[in-house]
Amino acid sequence: MSGSDPGKLISKADNLTTLSLTRWSADWESATRLYEQAANGFRVSKDYEKAKLAFEKASKGREMLSSPWDAAKSMESAAALAKELRNWTEVIDFYRKASELYMQCDRPQFASDSLAKAARDACVLLEDDRKEQMALDLYHAVTNIYVKLEKYTDAVAFLLKLGLAADKCNATNSQCKAYLSAVIVYLYAHDLKQAEKCYNDCSQIDAFLRSDQNRFAGKLLSAYKEGDVEEIKRVAQSRSITNLDSVIIKLARKLPTGDVAAFKTNAAIGEEEALDENDLK
Repeated sequence: MSGSDPGKLISKADNLTTLSLTRWSADWESATRLYEQAANGFRVSKDYEKAKLAFEKASKGREMLSSPWDAAKSMESAAALAKELRNWTEVIDFYRKASELYMQCDRPQFASDSLAKAARDACVLLEDDRKEQMALDLYHAVTNIYVKLEKYTDAVAFLLKLGLAADKCNATNSQCKAYLSAVIVYLYAHDLKQAEKCYNDCSQIDAFLRSDQNRFAGKLLSAYKEGDVEEIKRVAQSRSITNLDSVIIKLARKLPTGDVAAFKTNAAIGEEEALDENDLK
């Protein structure tokens, strides 16, 4: 049946969105339905390239109709097809676009899920294909969403993934910034113990150990252990963080959060216990 031929549906939809002497306005409502029918038809016949393009057009149509939710769903479908085609640049771009659309309709959880899906489905394969550089932007985007959602443990997890990917493609500066950012996120979450553990673990990596970012993180942690609020503020306001991602800079500018005096008390108790143990030896 010609009416169900996906190729003809696309042509008809394109005509409905093309202005001419006889058509002064685009009929996005009708065209978008046709794009969606064509996309599903191409997908069933496993013509993934044409299905992907049809879902892209359907997504644009839903945007034109002020329906970002449906536009995001179509964009995710396009991303899934790009994955089948192993077009990793488009996988990243489409999932990021879907995330932006979800944010437009105030659905941040779906936005983060979309980016996390991209990270799970694409980045592992990117690393296998030795294309780690392409993964860095995606890890940045996922981290930013998780920070906005106040899911700080998840944010740190992706910062560490970013650091690993950066190491594999010899992007030392990006690697060190990622590890410093992870320490800052933990401190913003008022978790000094995890911040110190993260700092110590990352310092096992020679590039970070010798970096300016490492020295900055060390100063910040020392100020926390001293319970010195003014020193924390001074360090956090320094120029050393100006080259980090904007969401991380915003967190750093708000340090300290919570009562840092408790950290000094705990540190003192720990030192006393250590001395007592030494006395018994």
